[in-house]
Amino acid sequence: MTAPPIGPEVDATPRPLPARIPHAGRAVTLEPLAVRHAAELWDAAQADRSGDGWAYMGYGPFADAAAMRRHVAAFAAQHDPMAWAIRPHSSGAVSGWLTLMEIQPANAAIEIGHIWFSPRLQRTRAATEAMFLLMRHAMDDLGYRRLVWKCNALNAPSRAAAARLGFTEEGTLRAHLVVKGRRRDTAFYSILEDEWPDRRARIGAWLDDANWDHAGRPRTSLSAAMRGT
Repeated sequence: MTAPPIGPEVDATPRPLPARIPHAGRAVTLEPLAVRHAAELWDAAQADRSGDGWAYMGYGPFADAAAMRRHVAAFAAQHDPMAWAIRPHSSGAVSGWLTLMEIQPANAAIEIGHIWFSPRLQRTRAATEAMFLLMRHAMDDLGYRRLVWKCNALNAPSRAAAARLGFTEEGTLRAHLVVKGRRRDTAFYSILEDEWPDRRARIGAWLDDANWDHAGRPRTSLSAAMRGT
């Protein structure tokens, strides 16, 4: 009698939880989110006059600085999601946040999410490096096996970002959530431990100073770097 197929055996040791520590790169520093960041974040949000940057978030836009401060205070107190403020070296001003979330030590699975970039941070080297720092922390420092990216299936910029960073699309959960009173279909992406060394090398090479000209423009796009062209 043929035995039923089962998955490969893995190291089932629970992975460590993330810690509230800073992470520094060439273009950006991630600081554990704190109430002291609220004023800078409110200032950064003012460039988004339409509020479109909050369209796919479960919160925001915020009515005033006090509302932003309350959100930051509550957000900073949580351990899952665990949030970091993003401080680009070019401006020195906090310009967004991102988190590690849905942390499953027993399954060695973790998600990068709650990504909010103000307009001045979007489409910059610092934005990509901010994500890379947490990806590297989760996979290299903490040893997670599965890194997850989820987004509203209608969120084309987020889906494009997942592809640029080398995530593999897994599928869509229909009517997965209700967000701000609207149905959300959720697109799922992942990077697995055996895929990570390749992604790490490609993103790292794109971020390297050798890929950037004197005007601060990349010589090769991240999409091309990920394709190896």
